[in-house]
Amino acid sequence: MTNNPADLLAKSANRAKTISEALPYMQRYDGQSVVVKYGGHAMGDADLGQAFARDIVLLKQSGVKPVVVHGGGPQIKEMLERLGIQSEFKGGLRVTDARTVEVVEMVLAGSINKQIVRNINAEGGRAIGLCGKDGNMVIAEKLTRTIRDPDSKIEEVVDLGFVGDPKKVDRSVLDIVAKDALIPVIAPVAPGDDGQTYNINADTFAGAIAGAVDAKRLLFLTDVPGVLNKDGKLMKHLTIKQAHDLIADGTISGGMIPKVETCIDALNQGVEGVVILDGKVPHAVLLELFTEGGAGTLLTH
Repeated sequence: MTNNPADLLAKSANRAKTISEALPYMQRYDGQSVVVKYGGHAMGDADLGQAFARDIVLLKQSGVKPVVVHGGGPQIKEMLERLGIQSEFKGGLRVTDARTVEVVEMVLAGSINKQIVRNINAEGGRAIGLCGKDGNMVIAEKLTRTIRDPDSKIEEVVDLGFVGDPKKVDRSVLDIVAKDALIPVIAPVAPGDDGQTYNINADTFAGAIAGAVDAKRLLFLTDVPGVLNKDGKLMKHLTIKQAHDLIADGTISGGMIPKVETCIDALNQGVEGVVILDGKVPHAVLLELFTEGGAGTLLTH
């Protein structure tokens, strides 16, 4: 490191220039809701977790209304193993029975949720932990899946237990939280009309929340840079039609298909733009929102 005054001044000038260049992007999102789905490896890394918390606090300080929705699959799996609860899979999907959904709620709405809240508050924010049950924010409906036997070609409806989809979202709790300058951190657990508790896929949950609050952006922090073309290069922008075409020709495949389909659903619910980006990149949220190049793949109409 150098203590040369000229070098220090030059470094400070570069930082000031970077902040200045962010101004038009800050103005674009001023007063707008941005929903961030937080998960993957970024959630398990302490340094990345701190960087994420700082990003969320900075968004709030900049006039943005951030809403964090988080997952927790690896943590749920670890807790189930510690408790000796065996998971049953049907058609490659985990069946969530009564014991499992209790663990899911404990981990998602408990330990993970409060850790994220604690991280944001430690960086000077005012976060509050919520789940779909609070104020009946989200009402779930039971989710079923149909699978086809590869040999007989016979289709079977699979009962996944207490796995749900968002049926209805009431934004009133989030509006109250926003007025109090709080940052909501939401676990994807919600009640059904039948009084049962349902575990909802965090991506799907985030899309429903983003649609309900008319989000300017929905960001999916994942373990990949975004949508890649057949040469493995990042595609910076896709329309819904282009995304459908890429699914049809096999460019978008595997686990990226449901991710992109969730993005399309969110756009159809009124979200202006949805971004898939790599949560392992430090300050990925700020890079995406406050720089010209962005940090992932933006999907729009």
